Amino acid sequence: MRIAEQHAGGVETAKTPPSRISIVDDDASIREALKSLMRSVQFDVEAFASAEEFLASERLHDTACLILDVNLPGMSGFDLQNQLNSERRGIPIIFITAHADDASRQRALKGGAIDFLGKPVRREPLFKAIRSAIQQ
Repeated sequence: MRIAEQHAGGVETAKTPPSRISIVDDDASIREALKSLMRSVQFDVEAFASAEEFLASERLHDTACLILDVNLPGMSGFDLQNQLNSERRGIPIIFITAHADDASRQRALKGGAIDFLGKPVRREPLFKAIRSAIQQ
């Protein structure tokens, strides 16, 4: 299934049906920037300030890709990944972090993450990871 098409000028747009993307990050400016970027290419997106907020939402059941911060207050990104794995949710995860290190990267990928990106997140690697996540 193709989820995005490259148009003139390098802009990508999502194809129907819309891919549902959830963002979990405690930094409001990051949430809003990513949400705006996803909407600019026609993704259906919702953002959450915590893992617990995401788990309590209806989006838990229809998320095609989760963009997840590693360091969150309360339940960490790794804790959420572990819970989703134990519940066999099968939600593809793209981790983002301001504190990237090899040990964290290996932990994320070993847990099944699609990618592990440093902040500030660059547009092209993010879209590449989203395409990979949604095509699973």
